[in-house]
Amino acid sequence: MRSPSLPPSQRARGVTAILGPTNTGKTHLAIERMLAHPSGIIGLPLRLLAREVYERVVARVGAPAVALITGEEKIKPPGSRYYVATVEAMPRDVDVRFIAIDECQLAADFDRGHVFTDRVLNMRGHDETMLIGAETIKPLLLKLIPGLQTTTRPRLSQLTFAGDRKISRLPRRSAIVAFSADEVYAIAELIRRQSGGAAVVLGALSPRTRNAQVALYQSGDVDYLVATDAIGMGLNLDVDHVAFAGDRKYDGTKFRRLVPSEFGQIAGRAGRYLKDGSFGSTGRCAPFEDELVEALESHVFPPLPMLQWRNAELNFSSVSALIHALDRVPGEDGLTRAPLADDLRALEAASRDREIMAAAKGQKAVELLWAVCQVPDYRKVSPQAHADLVTTLYLDLATKGRIPADWFARQIAEVNRTDGDIDTLSARIAQIRTWTFVANRENWLADPTHWQEATRQVEDALSDALHERLAQRFVDRRTSVLMRRLRENAMLEADITATGEVLVESHPVGRLIGFQFVPESDTGSPEGKALRAAALKALAGEFANRATRVSNAVDEAFTLSHDGALRFLGEPIARLTAGEKLLAPRLRLLADEHLESADREKIQNRIDLWLKAHVEKLLGPLLKLEEPEALTGMARGIGFQIAESLGVLDRTKVNEDMKTLDQEARAALRGLGVRFGAYHLTVPTLLKPAPRALACQLWTLKECGAEVKGLDDILHLAASGRTSIPINPDTPKTLYRAAGFRVCGSRAVRVDILERLADLIRPAIQYRPGITLGEPPAGAADGEGFVVTVAMTSLCGCAGGDFNSILKSLGYIMDRRVGPAITIALAKANEAVAAEATTEAVAAPEASPSSETSDATPVATEPESGAPEVTAEATPEAATTEAAEPVMIEVWRQHRHRPQEQKHDRRKSHHNKPREGEAAVSADSDTSQAAEKKSFHRRDDKRSREDGENRPPRKQFGKHDGGRDERRGGQRFEGRGGKKNQARKPDRGWQDPPRPREQDRAPDPNSPFAKLLALKLQFEGKDK
Repeated sequence: MRSPSLPPSQRARGVTAILGPTNTGKTHLAIERMLAHPSGIIGLPLRLLAREVYERVVARVGAPAVALITGEEKIKPPGSRYYVATVEAMPRDVDVRFIAIDECQLAADFDRGHVFTDRVLNMRGHDETMLIGAETIKPLLLKLIPGLQTTTRPRLSQLTFAGDRKISRLPRRSAIVAFSADEVYAIAELIRRQSGGAAVVLGALSPRTRNAQVALYQSGDVDYLVATDAIGMGLNLDVDHVAFAGDRKYDGTKFRRLVPSEFGQIAGRAGRYLKDGSFGSTGRCAPFEDELVEALESHVFPPLPMLQWRNAELNFSSVSALIHALDRVPGEDGLTRAPLADDLRALEAASRDREIMAAAKGQKAVELLWAVCQVPDYRKVSPQAHADLVTTLYLDLATKGRIPADWFARQIAEVNRTDGDIDTLSARIAQIRTWTFVANRENWLADPTHWQEATRQVEDALSDALHERLAQRFVDRRTSVLMRRLRENAMLEADITATGEVLVESHPVGRLIGFQFVPESDTGSPEGKALRAAALKALAGEFANRATRVSNAVDEAFTLSHDGALRFLGEPIARLTAGEKLLAPRLRLLADEHLESADREKIQNRIDLWLKAHVEKLLGPLLKLEEPEALTGMARGIGFQIAESLGVLDRTKVNEDMKTLDQEARAALRGLGVRFGAYHLTVPTLLKPAPRALACQLWTLKECGAEVKGLDDILHLAASGRTSIPINPDTPKTLYRAAGFRVCGSRAVRVDILERLADLIRPAIQYRPGITLGEPPAGAADGEGFVVTVAMTSLCGCAGGDFNSILKSLGYIMDRRVGPAITIALAKANEAVAAEATTEAVAAPEASPSSETSDATPVATEPESGAPEVTAEATPEAATTEAAEPVMIEVWRQHRHRPQEQKHDRRKSHHNKPREGEAAVSADSDTSQAAEKKSFHRRDDKRSREDGENRPPRKQFGKHDGGRDERRGGQRFEGRGGKKNQARKPDRGWQDPPRPREQDRAPDPNSPFAKLLALKLQFEGKDK
C-alpha cells in the first residue's frame, strides 16, 4: 500500500527536524521519543545500524513487540508495535503514532536520495514525525516543508585537527579511511605487521561481517579500524582519531574530491559522547586546507543545493505508462529528478523484451514487473547481467505464479561454499544477498519461510567465513590479545610445550631451540620487550632443567652435524670452532645471556668431554701419530706429517725421507696403522665416512674458519660409497684430499681406490710378452704398456674421457695402434727353459705386490668404452693370423719411460735386482731391497744419459772369462780410479742378445713345468 503524496501545506503537521553534527545524540533522542508512543517506525540508513537499534529497542520493550524489516531480513512477530527498518523498507501499510527518519540529508545522494526525499515529504505519524540529519539540509527542509519546527543540537564533544601523521605513528583507537578495497587491504596489512592487526569495514561486506569486524575493534582486540566512508553512516564506534588516507572517491559516474560536508560526516565519528576526538591526514592524502580545517572544527558547511526526487505516484496501466510516470520532473524548487537508478534501468531493459511485454498486460502484471525490477543489484556485475536476472524472475512469476523451487535451490547451492579467499567470499555474499531479498518477497516462492531461513543460514555461514579470512589476513590475534593484557597491567602466564614452543597467555610468542629463545615477532617495541620478559620467566626454570639433562646425557645423545653444530636430541646447543691444535677443536656454547653461569659451566664441561672422546673415537690413530712414543727420528717426522694431513699424505712430499727409513721404522709406522701406498701414505681405518666427515670439518676450521662451498655435497657423495666423484671447480682441491679423495683430471678418486688401481696396473706393465712365463695378466700389452680393463673402470666408477683424464693425471700417456694388445709371440717353452723357470720361480719373491709399493704406480679408472680386453696367452699361430679388419686399441704407458722394442733380459743378481727396462715397482719390505732399488736407478739414469749423447758405437771387445761372475758380484768395473774404461766390460748396446743360459743343468722330470712342456711339444708335433 502506497501512501499518497502530501501537498506542501500538509507536510509540516506534527513534524520536527532535529539537526546538528555527529555525536549530538539525535538518534538516541529519536528512540526515546518512539518508545514514548504506543507504536512507531524508525527508518535508518543502513541495515547494520537498523540491527543495532533493533537490539536496543528489544532490550527495552521485549522481542514480541519489535519488528525488524530490511530488504534482506524480516522479523515480524504478531502484534508488533514498533518497527525498526531501513529507509527503503519502511512499511507504508501500518498506522503508527510516531515516525522518525534518520540521516535525512541523504536525500541529496545520487543513488538513494529519491527514496529519502519521498519519506521526508510524504511519511507521517499520527502524533509525531521526527526528521534527523545534518544542518546542511535545513534550508531545503524549510523551503519544502513550510512551517517546519527545527531544533539544532550542539556536538557533545570537541573535534580538533591533529595534522598529518604517518600510518605507523597514528594513535591507538584510530580509524583510517580510504576509498577503495585495495587501499583498505594494503593499509590493514601494514598495520598488522606493525601493531598486531586492524578491523576492516567495507560497504560491500554483509551486515553480519561488518558487525563482527566492528565488534573486533570495539572489544579492544585490535586498536585500529580501516574502513571506507561507510563508517560515516551512523555507526557508533569508540574512535578517538579519524585519519584520511585519501580524499577522492568514485561516486558512480566519476572520481571526485569529497565535499566539506562529507569530510565532516566521516571526521565526526571521532569522539564518543563527552570524549573529544581528532582528525587529520595520513598516507597519500594531501594536507588539508585551512578553510577545510576550520569548517570541520566548527561544523559549518555549505547548505545542500537540492534534493533528489522521483515521482512516487506511479501509473501501472502499462509498462510505457509506468516509465512515463517515472520520468516526470519535479515541480518544486529544491528538487531535481534523480539520475537513472538500477530499478529504472532494469525496467527499460525489460521493456525492450517482447516476451516480457507480452506478459506484462494489466495493472497487476505491471506492478509485479516493477517489484521485480526493484531487486537490488548487489552483485554489481553489469547492468545487462542484472537485467537478465530480472527477466528470468519475472517470466517465472508471470507464467508459473512462483519461482521454481528446484531452480532456486540450485542458485543457493552454487554459493553455499565457504572456501576461497576474501574476494571470492565477498562475491558469494553479494549473490546470496540477492536470493535473500527474493526469499523475503511475499508470494514469490511456494514456501517463503523455508527459503528465508535457508538463505539466511548460507549468508551467515559466508559472513562468518569472510570475517575469519579478514581476521586471519589482517589480525595477529596473538599479538593483539597480548597487547591488551599488557595495557591492563595484567600478569602474563607463560608456558613451554614439549616441542619447545613458548606460550604466553596460551598464545605462541616464540620457540626455545636448545638454550636460545627465538621470538616470533619484533622485540624492539615496548610490547615486544614485555612479551620477551614474560617468556623468560618461564624459561629460567627450563634452562636449568635442560642443563641438568645435558650434563647427565650419554654420548649417543650428541651428534655433530656437517654444518659444525653440536646437537643434543636434535637441537643445536654448540658450534665447532678451531682450537690451538688441528686435532684439538673447541665447542662454543649457543645460549642466551639468561642462562646461569653455573649451568653454563656444567654444560660446557660435558660437551668438551664429549668432543674429546669423539675426536679420539674417529681420529684416534692421528693422535697417536702426532705424539707417538714408539717413533723416533725421521719416522716421527713422517708420522707428524700424516697427522697434519689428517691421515692422507701425498707420498711425493716424503719420498726422500722414505729412502732413509729402515725396516724397524717402517714396522713402527705400520704398527700405528700407516699403509705405504703407491701414491699416498694413509691410515686405512680413517677412510670411512665418519672419520672423513670430521676431518673435513677440522680442515675447514683450519683453512677457512667458516663453511666452505661444496662441503655438504662432498660429504654426502663420500658417505654414499662412491669411488669417484666429479669435481667442482669452486671447491678447493685440498678439501677433496681431506675427504679422502685425490683430484685426478675431471674427477676426484678415493685414495684407497687409487692404490687398488695401481695393484691392477702393476702386473700388466711388468709382464713381458715373449719373455715372462705364465698367463698374461689382465690388461697386459707389448713392452711396458697396458690396456684399460673393465675391472679398472668398474673400480673407479667412471669410463671414457673421465677415466682417461685420471690416467693422464697419474703420468700415463696413450698410444693408438692396431690390435691386439699383445703382438709378440710368446716364448716357446723347452725343458731347459722350463727347468730354469722352475728354479727361478722358487727363488724369486712373490710377483703380486705387497701391502706397500715403492715408486708411484698408475691408477686406473673405468675403461674407456670400446677398449678391448686382454686375451689369454697368444700363440705363434695367433700372432701371425691376420684379422679381417684391423682393430685400433689404446695402449697406455708411463710418460717417464721411453718405449723400447726387443729389450734384452738381464738376469737378476743374488740381490734380486729388477730386470732392465721393467717398471721400477718393488716392495719396500726390507732395507736391502731399498738399497738395490737406489743402485738400479743410478745405473738406469746413467744409461739414459749415454743414450741421449748420440755417441758413435763403441768398439766391441771379445768376451772374457768371468764376465758373468763380475756382474753377479755387482761390480761393473775393476776399480773406481783412472782405469775405469779399461776395467769396463764390453758395451754390447741395448740390442745385444740375451746371455746364454746354463745348459748343463737338467730339469727335474717330475717338475710340473717339464710335464707341461712335454704336453705342449706333443701338440706342436701333431700340428706339423
